[in-house]
Amino acid sequence: MTAAVPGSGAPRKRSELALRVVSSLVLAPVAVAAVYMGTPWFDLLIAVLAVLMAMEWARMAWGAAYVQPGFTIAVVSLFAVGLANQGHGVAIVAGIGVALLAAIAVDRAGPDRRRTWIMGGVACIAVPCAAMIWLRGSAAGGFGVVLWLMLTVWGTDIAAYAVGRTIGGPKLAPAISPGKTWSGLAGGMAGAGAISAAVIAWFGFGADAVLLGVLLGAVTALVAQAGDLFESGVKRRFGAKDSGTLIPGHGGVLDRLDGLLAAAPVTAAVLWFWGGEFPTWR
Repeated sequence: MTAAVPGSGAPRKRSELALRVVSSLVLAPVAVAAVYMGTPWFDLLIAVLAVLMAMEWARMAWGAAYVQPGFTIAVVSLFAVGLANQGHGVAIVAGIGVALLAAIAVDRAGPDRRRTWIMGGVACIAVPCAAMIWLRGSAAGGFGVVLWLMLTVWGTDIAAYAVGRTIGGPKLAPAISPGKTWSGLAGGMAGAGAISAAVIAWFGFGADAVLLGVLLGAVTALVAQAGDLFESGVKRRFGAKDSGTLIPGHGGVLDRLDGLLAAAPVTAAVLWFWGGEFPTWR
């Protein structure tokens, strides 16, 4: 048995933080560039991410037998991305919803309940990816909306991590994610509100839009943190520490995008309800 080295935890945490920072500095510009260029580059990026996330999801749920279910989730996700590229938002939601209900009904009579996780993967991967494509291509000022969403979610993660580590305090959901605190949630909401307002102001919208941005940023932070907790719950359900190992310091693609996966469909639904743009973003 190897003896514990006093103080070794702090250097390890600093090393992990350094890896997270370096990974973010490499990946963030690529993502922003793809959003700026739009079709076909943004669509290609989302398609690649959808396939990677499908395989990570299937690996968590099925272990070594992940290839077939992962392929199924990936194909449905790519089909949804293709529909979204053509602007068929309502058809995507209706089609996936019917497929979910049908699969759950069939699985209740089947020997392998884990097949239901195929449709869980479709809901958690295909819908958000399609929402991102729809937002970029169909919403008014698609580049600005997607950039706003990405920066707001990233701001949530950064502020929640910084405040939670600095202040600490009561745990938010200790049974699911022991590291998250209520102070981190509050910090994430504050940070998201500030970044949201700053992005909207930078794009030159009016004062009403900036004020709306603070509220939308805080709400987006709540949704993103819920997505983070949901993914933590799935990992705990299958005994996985991370969804994968592709991104140094972050784990898998699902680990890095869990908040965005939750926030994208909500943002798309709100914009669709308002006719493709927020009332004050004109």
